[in-house]
Amino acid sequence: MRLARRHLAGLGLAALATPRLGLAQPAWPSRPVRFIIPFPPGGAADLVGRMLAQHLQASFGQGFVVENRGGAGSAIGVDALAKAAPDGGAVGMINIAANAILPAVRKNPLPYRPIEDFAPVSNLAVTPALLLVNPTKLPDVKTVADLVARAKANPEAINFGSSGVGSSLHLGMELFMAKAGIRMTHVPFAGGGPLLQALLAGTIDCSLDVAATTTQLIREGRILALATTAPARMPIYPNLPALNEAYPGAELASWHGLAAPAGTPAPILARLATATQGFLQAAETRQRYTQLNLEMPQQTSPEAFRDFMVRELATFRDLARAQNIVVE
Repeated sequence: MRLARRHLAGLGLAALATPRLGLAQPAWPSRPVRFIIPFPPGGAADLVGRMLAQHLQASFGQGFVVENRGGAGSAIGVDALAKAAPDGGAVGMINIAANAILPAVRKNPLPYRPIEDFAPVSNLAVTPALLLVNPTKLPDVKTVADLVARAKANPEAINFGSSGVGSSLHLGMELFMAKAGIRMTHVPFAGGGPLLQALLAGTIDCSLDVAATTTQLIREGRILALATTAPARMPIYPNLPALNEAYPGAELASWHGLAAPAGTPAPILARLATATQGFLQAAETRQRYTQLNLEMPQQTSPEAFRDFMVRELATFRDLARAQNIVVE
């Protein structure tokens, strides 16, 4: 009997030490959630993030509080997301700059790992660029083939601008040149505004830039669009070829996605993914994207988005090594 009592006592202690798996887990979210946007207010990424935060708040009946953490090419805000507690208390946006380009071109390591420190939820928005030329500086260039032929006949004679060394517009042009087998001279500027002004003034011959800031100028004939860097032709420019058609792999589209810190519980990630799918499928979202010249992403499941991020990082690392592109 003593042995039996000891055995029962041991079982009682074991039961007390074992988690009570049958109890229901606390509902998520049970408190306001930080929504980190790694850009200042006002840009397209900020608008998309705020739209999604409002949708999530309506879906879950809990606040999703936007926290703009701009700086260092978005790396400051992305680092804050990576270092947040993985308990569902924080979600945020990641992007091509912080999670693919900067890790590929930076000489010194970033304070976060671009893939491993995040739990991807979904790609959110894609912004393809356009290959543009100044029609006064290059009057004989009407097509991509014309530009390539001229660049091959006069290596380094054509100059192209970018929004900075190691920027997506710089890397996109490097990718195009590598695929086309040409070389042009790079002229970096401190941001997209000065870049566009230089193209209009004829300080540079050509560049990549996004449709949102150039569509009206194209319509006015002040700059000429030769192609898009999107994987396929853009709905707003159905007659404009994609670089991919002549030079497979010469595609670049800035992207912004939703992620949580690595280690966030799977049930939370699943609920976030489902709600985000609803956001992307909403007619209001699609209408707003059209107004902003944004395109819907293809990688909207967590698995597909992670695989896409891995491919993007590999592409830009290979390109940076091949072209010796390094940023301090």
